[in-house]
Amino acid sequence: MDFFDRLNDTITAKGKEVSEKAKELAQIASLKSQISTCEDVIRKNYIEIGRLYYEKEGLEPEVEYEEFCRAIRNAKTGIEALEEQMKKLKGI
Repeated sequence: MDFFDRLNDTITAKGKEVSEKAKELAQIASLKSQISTCEDVIRKNYIEIGRLYYEKEGLEPEVEYEEFCRAIRNAKTGIEALEEQMKKLKGI
């Protein structure tokens, strides 16, 4: 019986180790998900700050923002040109 008792104890101990490891991995996955959510909030707010700045100062930005504002203006002009091309293709 001693052999089976030791075997049972070993199996029980290993089962607990596996269970603890699974809980740890689940907690890590949950924390990673929460971090990702926080990063999304930060990213969205950075974008909103930039949009608000552009709306307010885009035509006369501070020197360090000139390149970015110019790129936005150029992209908007490009979008307008592409939309006009689509209208012509559709016959509008």
